[in-house]
Amino acid sequence: MQYALLIYTEPGHEETLSEVEREAAYAEYLALADDPRCVGAGQLQSAETATSVRVAGGRTLMADGPFADTKEVLGGFCLIEAADLDEAIEMASRVPATSASTRPAASSCGVSAGTPRPGAPTAGRSNWPPRPPSGGS
Repeated sequence: MQYALLIYTEPGHEETLSEVEREAAYAEYLALADDPRCVGAGQLQSAETATSVRVAGGRTLMADGPFADTKEVLGGFCLIEAADLDEAIEMASRVPATSASTRPAASSCGVSAGTPRPGAPTAGRSNWPPRPPSGGS
């Protein structure tokens, strides 16, 4: 079964890590990305780049920024194949971010989760694993 690991972090958390801690976190993301159970993954840009979209009364309403002001923001995701929830939780526990949640992926529009639509560009891992910020500790 496929599960989505939703990866949350506090903005600026990476800057609080020492160089050794940053490198260890990056190594864990690399290991997770190289795990054959990892179907796909991606790192998101900062929450400030988000555009929130809502439909109310037949009108589309847009706002710059995230939907809600929260302490932690969605920083990335990882789609995995796991035998059961326990295995998905084990993989989620390896994520070095502030926190991660897991939830089963559902199929949509007749396409299984993780299966690209015919003719759709295939997603690469060009932005996964997350790159450590440049600079010192």
